[in-house]
Amino acid sequence: MPNPADTDQAPGQIHENASRVVWALAWPAVALNSLQVINTLLDRGFIGHLQPFALTAHGGATNVMFLMFSLAVALSTGATALVSRAFGAGDHTEYRRSAQEAFSLAVFGGITVALVTIIISPFAASALLPATDVDAKKAMVGFLTAFALSLPPAFIINTLAGSLRGVGDTKSPMVISGVQIFLHMALNFMLIFPAHKLGGIRIPGADLGLTGAGTAQAISGWLATVAYVLYIPRTKLGKVHPFRLPAWDWSKRILRVAVPAGVMSTLRVFSMTAFTLVLKQVADASAAIAAMSVAFAIESIMFMPSFGLSAAAGALVGQSLGMKRPDRASRLGWIAGHYAALVTMILVTPIYIAAPGIIDFLVGGKQDIAQEATTLLRCLCTTEFLFGYAMVMIGSMQGAGDTVRPLWIMLISLWGLRLPLAILLALPTGFPFLGFFHLPVGLGMGAFGAWIAMASTQAIQGILSLIAFQQGKWKTARV
Repeated sequence: MPNPADTDQAPGQIHENASRVVWALAWPAVALNSLQVINTLLDRGFIGHLQPFALTAHGGATNVMFLMFSLAVALSTGATALVSRAFGAGDHTEYRRSAQEAFSLAVFGGITVALVTIIISPFAASALLPATDVDAKKAMVGFLTAFALSLPPAFIINTLAGSLRGVGDTKSPMVISGVQIFLHMALNFMLIFPAHKLGGIRIPGADLGLTGAGTAQAISGWLATVAYVLYIPRTKLGKVHPFRLPAWDWSKRILRVAVPAGVMSTLRVFSMTAFTLVLKQVADASAAIAAMSVAFAIESIMFMPSFGLSAAAGALVGQSLGMKRPDRASRLGWIAGHYAALVTMILVTPIYIAAPGIIDFLVGGKQDIAQEATTLLRCLCTTEFLFGYAMVMIGSMQGAGDTVRPLWIMLISLWGLRLPLAILLALPTGFPFLGFFHLPVGLGMGAFGAWIAMASTQAIQGILSLIAFQQGKWKTARV
């Protein structure tokens, strides 16, 4: 409900200060994501100072990481949609029950996905990395096994944070997850490298290399999970029971929203996997695959405000529809989208200019990787503001419970356009793609062609998202 401080009185009605309403919910999410960006950059910096195969291994593992983490985010989308709709309608019992049922699904879903990740890790390493990079394959399996232990916490944390957003609380996740990030940074420092001295102080080190990065993520995640579960009873959501089986009728309601979001996330990651397979065919494939991990880490600086605004917009749209105010939902969604594009455009120029220096530092002077990462990042800079729109408009539609239209947007932009365009631009005519299909037409531009395909289809995704939100069919979504 609108805060009186955020409104201007007019005869017979209340007019909200829409910008203030959006930023009141968005700024803690933006602050948290700023910390996450720093964490990601340090992560890449630590890994970049290991042997070159570690960066290649992490680049390949990124596909699996994105997939599994995206499934956790998809479940949180269902939690936010149901909780925010009930909260907007003032139904205390409904939003508490929604949070409990989503939490129960998160517990069992997280354990299941963790086991699947451990099982598929050797197959993923063989499929995604060049056959000659034996050390990279071994490192990728070790990293993914450790990373899998962080997935149950990821599911629980994202679901509880999504439920808190649904009741208008983004500050609590900022504090708890912020502490988790600082802990993760410290553990990275101690687990990745051997013991060493820093400023005359001896720092203990386990020298686990890339596996240490996954272990740090798991330990910090479990500690944050305990903090969330202990804190939740003090919030509007009330106590949650971790070992309660989810009710089937409630599971269907949550999954009606979460499954299309999960399918969208899965297909998005598989498109990235297919994109990686294209890169695997170009000259200097190992450097190109490693470059993606580094460039994406820096790109997160640009879309970090959009991520926070997307989270806020999703909750506000759901609450507004619960209030029977689709006009308010639309207005707040557009405000959040415009701010996302504006802030992104402000960030693009300094990142474009500083890209070579930042990347060279992160990869420890590995020039082949640095050159590819710089080219990719600069290509993304040209269309990033439209990606900001895409994040917020899709987040707004998902907050309304409409996850089908975002799924179609992803299918068209990533599978219908990005992958075929990457093949056309990156590989030469007659290339035996996948060993049996000879390309009738190909420009043979190598990794640079793939980067162009990624940047241009990022723009198309933004345009399609704007059109879908403007059509307004999300206003009638059922949760």
